[in-house]
Amino acid sequence: MDTLLVYGSYGYTGDLIVREALARGGAPVLAGRDPDRLREQADAHGLEHRAFAIEDDATLGGELEPFDAVVNCAGPFVDTADSLVSACLEAGTDYLDITGEYEVFARLAATDERARDAGVTLLPGVGFEVVPSDCLAGFLAGELPTASDLTLAISGRPSFSRGTARTLLRYLGDGGLIRRDGQLYRVPRAHDTREVDFGDGRGPTRVVTAPWGDIVTAPYSTGIGNVTGFADVPNPAIWAMRANDTLSLERVLGSRPLRAALERLVDVGVGDPSPAERERDRVTIWGEVTDGERTVSARLETPDPYTLTAESAVVAAERLLDGGVDAGFQTPVTAFGHEVVTECSGVEGPLLETREVA
Repeated sequence: MDTLLVYGSYGYTGDLIVREALARGGAPVLAGRDPDRLREQADAHGLEHRAFAIEDDATLGGELEPFDAVVNCAGPFVDTADSLVSACLEAGTDYLDITGEYEVFARLAATDERARDAGVTLLPGVGFEVVPSDCLAGFLAGELPTASDLTLAISGRPSFSRGTARTLLRYLGDGGLIRRDGQLYRVPRAHDTREVDFGDGRGPTRVVTAPWGDIVTAPYSTGIGNVTGFADVPNPAIWAMRANDTLSLERVLGSRPLRAALERLVDVGVGDPSPAERERDRVTIWGEVTDGERTVSARLETPDPYTLTAESAVVAAERLLDGGVDAGFQTPVTAFGHEVVTECSGVEGPLLETREVA
């Protein structure tokens, strides 16, 4: 894997990806803006490193030109993806990242034609978001090719790294997002609820709408124009989400001094998940498709998001570097097929649950 660059390699998830690549026989080049942290990481692993900031637009393309692909691990990706993608298009370097941010997926999808003209593959979301959910959606679409509606739901209480917590803070004031007839619509937080059986012995569990990245990506993977995402959160949290005015929360969190203060609190108060925590955490993803006459549902169980991300990102990079993936905007399913998630350790499923006649 000597033609792969990992940007943001010394972050929590970036370092897990580097370690996974090394375990699989790769030797990625490390990159980021902090030369001291890069040097320390590179010396520890015996790898090359390059320090540069993505804001240096005039030179960024030249930094990426020697590499066949770059994996962006520096979030929030809404702040980093555009510069790296532009540089990749200039350099002819394929782009991957581990984002789950719907804005990033939408922006990269809009860059599809430019990427195809440049012969560059744009493959965001090669981590926990959106590999397992995208693959589950692709599997379900294959089971019911006439489906018009896709619903996805997630259950689990994984630990968060500092970087993830900062990204969640960035989106905390946002409302929800749904797709109807191929169009994206903003909706209030906790716009809708429903009950889902995650197969964990609890029976039907109440879930609430959430702005998954799949709401942008799933139509590319499945051709389905109506997509809704849900998350399993405690009922008090649902009540709080509905009680608070979204616009007020957006105004409060839009304050730069307050946001900066909250980010400092995250940096001080949030610790990265330990190996024991990652070993303990499991996540279940449930999906359902319907064409109005038939309904098919299935679920998929994965290791904790960071463990899965490390492996799925390296699998995606290896597969991309091997060739055979078209240029332009891709999802994990359009690039590799829905079976790619099963190449990751500890994944169980997809388990087909029901086939009902309405």
